[in-house]
Amino acid sequence: MRAVAYRESLAIAEPESLVDVELPDPEPKGRDLLVAVKAVSVNPVDTKVRRRVSPEGGWKVLGWDAAGTVVATGPEATLFKSGDAVFYAGSIDRPGTNSELHLVDERIVGHKPASLSFAEAAALPLTSITAWEGLFDRLDVKGKPVPGAAPAILVIGGAGGVGSIAVQLARRLTSLTVIATASRPETREWVTALGAHHVVDHSRPLAAEVAALGLGAPAFVFSTTNTMTHLPEIEALIAPQGRFVLIDDLTGFDFSPLLRKSVSVHGEWMYTRPVYQTADMAEQGVLLNAVARLVDEGTIRTTLTEVFGTIDAANLRRAHALIESGTARGKIVLEGF
Repeated sequence: MRAVAYRESLAIAEPESLVDVELPDPEPKGRDLLVAVKAVSVNPVDTKVRRRVSPEGGWKVLGWDAAGTVVATGPEATLFKSGDAVFYAGSIDRPGTNSELHLVDERIVGHKPASLSFAEAAALPLTSITAWEGLFDRLDVKGKPVPGAAPAILVIGGAGGVGSIAVQLARRLTSLTVIATASRPETREWVTALGAHHVVDHSRPLAAEVAALGLGAPAFVFSTTNTMTHLPEIEALIAPQGRFVLIDDLTGFDFSPLLRKSVSVHGEWMYTRPVYQTADMAEQGVLLNAVARLVDEGTIRTTLTEVFGTIDAANLRRAHALIESGTARGKIVLEGF
């Protein structure tokens, strides 16, 4: 099968950072599905793994978003059959989706939204899982209210992949006031169109930006990017006893200011369930099917913004470069081989 892979961690400008290769066809076992990949999207995790992880012999295939068609199932698989159209994000401890054929555990797979093309569907899985788990499993935004806090959520990085879904889910599925951060005219327009009630500029002090809205201290903060940069502002603006979730890397995190406010801090890593084979692992499949229904009902929409062409090394290098630039909006998708 055709695939895109690498042998050595290199800067994305290097031609060998991602190359076109031929690999053996995989065979499904256990609860695996063998999926013919029709489209993939690119996420920051792809670029982070490429920069940090050098394979020990052989090729490493990246990619943790796909939409495609089931072509075979493992002997213990019962949820899908050959011919089913599916979408999913896979697991970081298995080979990625940048290949013609891909193995994935059926428990973390959803039926593709019927109203979307494969390219439109491929934009959704990883970011939808992350946003959904962050909002409803970690922040518990529909649970106990935060006493005295404004019933509001601040989404930092509102125009990014995860932020673009989090804004929609928070606006459509909760009664919270949704505040999103964006700093450029095109990203401000994007998050407003997705449903943000207010947009603030993350290139300015966020505590003052949020205070100027006159809402009071928000109960919830969902940080999707540059958390260490924004941490002092988050500590200042969040309500006492508020809830804070983050998804990016932290170095030297100091909990002291948040501890004094009794703020609960939650990490969200969408690979936790598949990597640790948790008892509720199948909830990711349930979640993706719920997302598909919301899309087909017109409640939320795909966050696809650009199709970079076919799934090959040259186009994936372009996509990685754009992600690394920090200027991507929504999701970048590649389709077909």
